[in-house]
Amino acid sequence: MIPQSYLQIKEATDISGFNMASNIDTCFLLRSLVCSKPNAHFLELGTGTGLATSFILDGMDANSSLISVDNDPKYLQIAQQFLSNDKRLELVEMDGGDWLLQNETKNFDFIFADTWHGKYLMLDNALNMLKIGGFYIIDDMLPQPNWPEGHDKKASKLTTILKSKNNFSIVELNWASGIIIATRKF
Repeated sequence: MIPQSYLQIKEATDISGFNMASNIDTCFLLRSLVCSKPNAHFLELGTGTGLATSFILDGMDANSSLISVDNDPKYLQIAQQFLSNDKRLELVEMDGGDWLLQNETKNFDFIFADTWHGKYLMLDNALNMLKIGGFYIIDDMLPQPNWPEGHDKKASKLTTILKSKNNFSIVELNWASGIIIATRKF
């Protein structure tokens, strides 16, 4: 079932012209993974308009919390309009790199890195925030129509780097937009 807030956000997203939203299949996967983490702390780097955020919230229990960070007030305002009444959610308007540096001592059970910081930039900063048994999830790892020239090499390099991390179990899903899940080992 699609969350009601997703449908409202999708309509506003279409009007706004935002074209970097997570694939809906990715959203369903995120919600399923979130359900496996009761009483947990979640981090989303790259809120966008809040489409994936709505699915993350839909999978969370009442004792969990989500921090979602984005630097674009135009799109973050859409998420605020439809999701800010959820007390489990903290929406933060800030550059992802600055947020990672200012919050490096925080720990999370789940990180969805859907922006450059925490994914292509400052990867280790994000991975160091993950608790043992926690999930680090990235999408858009298969070629996308909005990729700039040479981005395929960056995605391939990122995959190689993640696979070299001995303290993570990595699975690549050549499905939806291309997903990698890294689980921090015990």
